[in-house]
Amino acid sequence: MHRVAVIAVPPATTFDLSIPELVLGETSVDGTPGYQVRICTARPGAVTTSGSLQVSVPYGLRAVDDADTVIVTGTTARDDIDPHILSALRHSAAAGKRIASICTGAFVLAEAGLLDGRRATTHWARSEEFCRRFPAVELRPDVLYVEDGNILTSAGLSAGIDLCLHLVRTDYGAATANAVARLVVAAPVRPGGQAQFIKAPLPPETATSLAATRSWALERLHEPLTRADLAAHARTSIRTLTRKFHTETGLSPLQWLLHQRVLRAQELLETTDLPMDQVARRSGLATTDSLRQHLTRRTGLTPSAYRTTFTQRSDRRHE
Repeated sequence: MHRVAVIAVPPATTFDLSIPELVLGETSVDGTPGYQVRICTARPGAVTTSGSLQVSVPYGLRAVDDADTVIVTGTTARDDIDPHILSALRHSAAAGKRIASICTGAFVLAEAGLLDGRRATTHWARSEEFCRRFPAVELRPDVLYVEDGNILTSAGLSAGIDLCLHLVRTDYGAATANAVARLVVAAPVRPGGQAQFIKAPLPPETATSLAATRSWALERLHEPLTRADLAAHARTSIRTLTRKFHTETGLSPLQWLLHQRVLRAQELLETTDLPMDQVARRSGLATTDSLRQHLTRRTGLTPSAYRTTFTQRSDRRHE
């Protein structure tokens, strides 16, 4: 079981603090929990939050020593971060552990010196403050999450869900991550480079939304869908379709289609023994060359290597 330590830095953001346990805690692989999640802090007991709540945190920082992944969640702390937390993070980084932050948890990683010379993100509304305080960090304030080596950072609130789903996908594959997304009623795994700031909030799933068209397209990913096909189903113009896609997903129609097709290819590679040309056709990527190009760009692995990697992980889980 993958061990995760979630560090609460007071005053903690309660929503952020709940995300890892809610998402990772729902991860089940062959009926076995995929993660052991422990929330910890420098001084176990009552932890103040950025709101009116107080939370009780049972574990101290020894949980960090035992963890494979360390996650720092959002906080309003800046100059008064407990030095024991900073020290624990530095030791974890030196040991090569995977370290992540949600929202303003990036300030804590930066204060520990873990983000110098790296790409990172945080909540867009805190980006100017972050840049002033940490000029050595290459901040990307317009994306959902960033992975730079063994360090991952995410934007605020719901982007923390995206980050945790990305961790599940990395550890257990796209099929498991999408199953978790369904359980927590979240969007399927979104690409980290998607814009975090969408000009309008998501509309209700009504006739004015493109939800029905997206569902229709998901059932036809193997077909050569075009913007004209999507617009015809939505009974709108291509221009209006493109505008609505950006508003509702942060992506263009063709970017969204490509992302969904790569996810479908990952699931087929993980769950079937289909030849590569059939995986390419069934996912809508058409050719093995296209499959190889897009999967390698997304995961760093060729289709054969991706299948081998997740087959081996499945075999180890059954041992």
